[in-house]
Amino acid sequence: MKKELHVISTGRQSIDTLIEIVTEIHPFMDGFHVREKKLGAKQVFEIIERLAERGVPLSKIYVNDRIDVAVCSQVRGVQLTFESLPVDIVKKYFPNLRIGCSVHSLEEAIQKEQQGADFLIFGHIFETASKPGIAPRGVNRLSEICEAVTIPVLAIGGIRLDNIQKVMETKSSGVAVMSGILESRNPLETIQAYRKILNC
Repeated sequence: MKKELHVISTGRQSIDTLIEIVTEIHPFMDGFHVREKKLGAKQVFEIIERLAERGVPLSKIYVNDRIDVAVCSQVRGVQLTFESLPVDIVKKYFPNLRIGCSVHSLEEAIQKEQQGADFLIFGHIFETASKPGIAPRGVNRLSEICEAVTIPVLAIGGIRLDNIQKVMETKSSGVAVMSGILESRNPLETIQAYRKILNC
């Protein structure tokens, strides 16, 4: 079964740079998450509009937390965090949205599945500069979660080309990558390398 590759914006790049990169690399990804915590709803909506104008399918786009923007822009789904509205409430009122949830423990993963989440993103798996001083959760805990739930689980956090094979050996449904692709020297070559490994 083909593993999914999701790319998540870092919040560190300019909108123009982000749009240029995503326009180029989107054929090789299964999902793109607009995760721009410093931007308001209007700016996030405009990013999606510009991506759509450049040919990025709305069916590949997810919005982090902003359910209103996800609904109004008619994207594929929304990625919820611990600060977001409860999954079951979002499902009740917006049944057409594909809902992902960011989780950090086995208990949380089971709970989110029971509430109706469509997929989970679990991490961080390996050491990453975005989580300094916080021990990674590792592939063993990833495996536990994949065994405990029936919905897809994507791994995130410090996933590089030289360690992605460890994730592939679990029952995870794929990976989510941020700076490893978007901030690489050549995002197109990098995402193609990830895609090649995930397709094996």
